[in-house]
Amino acid sequence: MTMNDVPPWGPATGVGSLPGGDAREAAKTVTGSFEDFPFLAELPARGPGADMIGRTLGMLVDLYAHVEPSGWRISDRPGRDTRRARSWLGEDLDALEEFTQGYEGPLKVQAVGPWTLAAALELRGGEAALGDPGACRDLAASLAEGLREHLADVAKRVPGARIVLQLDEPSLTAVLLGQVRTASGYRTHRAVDRQVVEGTLRDVIAAHDGPVTVHSCAPGVPFALLRRAGAAGVSFDFGLLTERDEEPIGEAVEAGTRLFAGVVPSTDTALSDPGGSVMGVRTLWRRLGLNPGTLAESVVVTPTCGLAGASPAYARAALAHCARAARSLADNPE
Repeated sequence: MTMNDVPPWGPATGVGSLPGGDAREAAKTVTGSFEDFPFLAELPARGPGADMIGRTLGMLVDLYAHVEPSGWRISDRPGRDTRRARSWLGEDLDALEEFTQGYEGPLKVQAVGPWTLAAALELRGGEAALGDPGACRDLAASLAEGLREHLADVAKRVPGARIVLQLDEPSLTAVLLGQVRTASGYRTHRAVDRQVVEGTLRDVIAAHDGPVTVHSCAPGVPFALLRRAGAAGVSFDFGLLTERDEEPIGEAVEAGTRLFAGVVPSTDTALSDPGGSVMGVRTLWRRLGLNPGTLAESVVVTPTCGLAGASPAYARAALAHCARAARSLADNPE
């Protein structure tokens, strides 16, 4: 199989985070659960720097951050927190490399997108970078450069992989609606213009020459905006969809956007049969008048969000359940 024959997606994958702190065990679980679409696991239980914000801040070029009681704050130089974030990322990459020897196929890696990062990173005065347009531009440029370096490293370690980049943007809707609170908690930051949001996302998405999907487990995912910004896929909590989302989803599918449908609960619960987990997806397809034969090629089955809050046993069961649910979707699309 040549790289041109490698499919760009697999039928099921995880969102990103897993419980525990053992990188080798996480890589073994991921590659065992998803033989045709593994992902680089995140293990936030290890502490600051292993969380999704800290990990991505560790990737930035010429921008640094450290941990304050209130969260991550910008620094003049790399310190202990930056070094720890980079060390843990290296450990996770070593483990992934070990368990993907000879692998050819899609491989997903995650990083926080520019707007959730801007909402989370504090400037020196304690306010979020989101309130400073210049800081937002600098942060996005640094992120794009850092992602290029990170993705090149992953490509060297797993040369048979077709890398799918996932940008985590759980705060994106709040940024668009002006719902991100200031440091005092009494006010909110002004809503960012949709064209500015879209343009910044487009610039960061362009840092990867392969497919990019954007993940948000918040309500009100802006499907149309993400599609215009160049996202090839959108990852979301299927249970949070409303009737208002249906038309944008139908347009996205018809335009070739891949839906990463979060249908498996991300915290411990009794799991239904795999076919039951994707019943809502089939129902939506019928309601939108979409061809059932396109279901398997349009949908990637995932948990609703990261699994960091789950027990290790449930996390393993949930990933396996995603793979079985995807097979059910392919075998019985109607």
